[in-house]
Amino acid sequence: MSGHGHHLTEEEAAAMFEPPSWDERYSGAEKVWSGNPNPQLVAEVGGLTPGTALDVGCGEGGDVIWLARQGWRVTGADFSANGLARAARHAEQAGVADRTDWWHVDARSFTSDGRSYDLVTSHFLHPPDGGMVEVTRRLADAVAPGGHLLIVGHAPHEVFTHLTASHRRAMFVAEELLPGLPDGFEALVVEQRPRTVTRDGVTVDIQDSTLLARRTS
Repeated sequence: MSGHGHHLTEEEAAAMFEPPSWDERYSGAEKVWSGNPNPQLVAEVGGLTPGTALDVGCGEGGDVIWLARQGWRVTGADFSANGLARAARHAEQAGVADRTDWWHVDARSFTSDGRSYDLVTSHFLHPPDGGMVEVTRRLADAVAPGGHLLIVGHAPHEVFTHLTASHRRAMFVAEELLPGLPDGFEALVVEQRPRTVTRDGVTVDIQDSTLLARRTS
């Protein structure tokens, strides 16, 4: 997000929830993200038997590439065409292009269209105004019987004061997503996990809201 020195207006913030601003972010030469997999993905998926996976909001593809390297067949989905193009390049550079494919879709309106996956995962997708419960429902529809759903996001925290109110409202704790789980799902992990990050040279403790559920029927 923006540095502490620049407070976004609500209009600028609203635009950050839409594809054009992300296409712009992904248009430069520099990587936007580290390329490292998200730690909760590694923690929860490392022990699972690889199968098919869908990563929604995949950005530059760090998680997709990690999953492919673990033996998963991965579809990376994002609403930014530039992000997907960059992710596909990174997958080629990593030698996993044959295990990955890409889907240009907005998480807020996507439907699984009868496709199902052994793992559906989404990290740090924060649709505005509590929209993550509905996204949870959409993601859950794409999980195959016996498969897993992993959703990780930012828990509200005072470190995020430089963000607008709408961005802070988009954050969630894991249990707020439970109404989005359909029947036939068993929640395995519902917790906030502390993590230390460095932003703008400042080290802060934040929390990853982590929901892991399994489709039992």
